[in-house]
Amino acid sequence: MPLNPADEIFAETLRAVLLEGVLRPVEPRYLSEPRGRLAGQAGLLALPRDVEDVSALVRAAAEARVPVVPYGGGTGLVGGQVMPDGPRPLVISLERMSAIRTVHPADNVLVAEAGAVLADVQAAARTAGRLFPLSLAAEGSARIGGTLATNAGGVNVLRYGNARDLCLGLEAVLPDGAIWHGLRRLRKDNTGYDLRNLLIGAEGTLGIITAAALKLCPVPAGQGTAMLVVSSPRAALDLLEMARDRLGEGISAFELIHGQGLEFLAETLPDLRQPFDMPPEWCVLVELGLAAGLDPAAALEDLFADALARGLVRDGVVAQSQAQRDELWSVREHIPEANKRIGAVSSHDISVPISAIPEFIRRGGELLARFGDIRINCFGHLGDGNLHYNVFPAAGRTRSDYDGLRWEVQRAVHDLVHDMGGSVSAEHGIGRIKVAELERYGDPAKLSAMRAIKAALDPAGIMNPGAVLRMNQDRLGVPSGP
Repeated sequence: MPLNPADEIFAETLRAVLLEGVLRPVEPRYLSEPRGRLAGQAGLLALPRDVEDVSALVRAAAEARVPVVPYGGGTGLVGGQVMPDGPRPLVISLERMSAIRTVHPADNVLVAEAGAVLADVQAAARTAGRLFPLSLAAEGSARIGGTLATNAGGVNVLRYGNARDLCLGLEAVLPDGAIWHGLRRLRKDNTGYDLRNLLIGAEGTLGIITAAALKLCPVPAGQGTAMLVVSSPRAALDLLEMARDRLGEGISAFELIHGQGLEFLAETLPDLRQPFDMPPEWCVLVELGLAAGLDPAAALEDLFADALARGLVRDGVVAQSQAQRDELWSVREHIPEANKRIGAVSSHDISVPISAIPEFIRRGGELLARFGDIRINCFGHLGDGNLHYNVFPAAGRTRSDYDGLRWEVQRAVHDLVHDMGGSVSAEHGIGRIKVAELERYGDPAKLSAMRAIKAALDPAGIMNPGAVLRMNQDRLGVPSGP
């Protein structure tokens, strides 16, 4: 059966069960995504105050067969937060549900509502003398519900894991409007199917996360940061292995940065201070978090000296203060902004086995040479195998000059990733932009199981239709064919 639009008739149904102020006029910011690839639509916008509001909204949508699009901070990069096709949906933004409900330092747990901004969760953890280690470039606007719905990664995955690894329990509204009260603070709970991990990474297609019990960690007694120049990605990988042998889990982040990214920063953000007068071809940003009694700056200096003797590094800067640490991280964190100002022909959030990264970079460069005059900015989380491998216009040209090549470039990169046993979506999710890629590269048995789970939990297909899994034509009211 087809889905129905969130029209004025449906709005009257909602007004009968909701307090005034939950329904709002639709604003343009809820209909766009950061890269401008998709434009959304909405029939109605709701800003619920609590889980009961969310439940009432979803229950009404299920009864009326109205599509629902959950909205977090709007920072997702694969279009999961906008619905460009089909009946106009009900957009549910969790921004008013932003409370830090409780903090349990003895349990190392913080309970936050889905609309809480990631930076605010980090600050609440610091106030309690703890660390919430999930760290993203968009942490000032990304919300906890969205980071869990996409299983966000970030720079600290090497030590602390993805968002999934930092969540102990959830409160969520399921597709029929039922509330799942799963905010447990347990490390061990072996009581049947793991609904928590089913909803995390589902991008709002199986329900709406409304709150989460988040895992906190001890604050490292000492932190250290260094940016080291390496001769090649292979040397960077050897340096990572050497660092892990010496420092173990003390390494929080290990980021690979290509000189093209530094040149983009110089071109678009010239006032941003960089550590080297001339951008090196390759460098790594290393972050340590060590226990009391250990000196992270000294550990990094010793690592640099030994790596220099082995020919793995040629130059480097070890931060001697918090201000210098912030400056080094500012370089890494502003690379996405510089990329945006240049304008990518095609962006790729990929992962391959860590040991295969040097080969992937070599083969990728050779493969893309056939597309002519382009620039490749390869950077990312070397420690967990996740690279942002982005292709840009030549100097003096714009991405519109390459519109005809975008899909060819993407296909070439993704075919290579798949051939090397990697993933075409490492940390950004599938959304709507990568549905065809999931269909092309996904395991058939896995896709079949995903569709069966979706049909079982959301038989009407109202939850974020078209995200992750393609929306059936009969949901659109369009004949599927002869």
